[in-house]
Amino acid sequence: MRKKVVAGNWKMNTLKDDALKLASEVVNMAKDETPADVTVIMGVPFVHIGSVKALVGGASNVFVAAQNCHTEESGAYTGETSAAMLKSYGVDYVILGHSERREYFKETNAELAKKVDIVLKHEMLPIFCVGEVLEEREAGKQKEVVGQQLEESLFHLSEEEIKKVVIAYEPVWAIGTGKTASSAQAQEMHADIRAMLVSKYGSDVANEISILYGGSCKPSNANEIFGGADVDGGLIGGASLASRDFIDITKSY
Repeated sequence: MRKKVVAGNWKMNTLKDDALKLASEVVNMAKDETPADVTVIMGVPFVHIGSVKALVGGASNVFVAAQNCHTEESGAYTGETSAAMLKSYGVDYVILGHSERREYFKETNAELAKKVDIVLKHEMLPIFCVGEVLEEREAGKQKEVVGQQLEESLFHLSEEEIKKVVIAYEPVWAIGTGKTASSAQAQEMHADIRAMLVSKYGSDVANEISILYGGSCKPSNANEIFGGADVDGGLIGGASLASRDFIDITKSY
């Protein structure tokens, strides 16, 4: 059975005190309100990982994600953070391939394949982002674009490895714009992604992989979006910075 997952991507937000307050609220509210079968993830900036992990403690349904990692184990890469470093702090998940990383830092599918491999090597779980920009959507190329991202970054994995990956579909044109894909559009792309997984790995494997929606999801639309047969949750941006909104989303199944 696929996991229901709500992952918050804090991006480059929150100072120390804000981060601790937000994380504490999420942990306590998730314990009291979030259904036991929903996995709650906080994707926090590197500088907060140790403190937030300590706050999470032994919570049964709340986990910590990093927002990126480097392709190499160690070395002269000033300012970078390795998968081994993240693992040493008890990080559970690593967000990879976010559209902002692809756009601003020119991350390629080949580079992301290496990041997926090293995250799995260090026994953490990738949250791997795919999605199209507005021009690609308007040209009807969204399925082709997402298929190439999957093929070049994930489809080298074995069946056991791919089952450890959470995929997040981001309609890039709906991130931070206030625009949202309709529930039908979200389900259509999630179904297409599932079909690609079936084609590569078979239905048994494909039906174990959670696919999240990552485009301007909020309490007012989460229930409708999560109602799609192939939508297993969300990768939440802005709404993850407000504990009440974020926890309400975790209750939207």
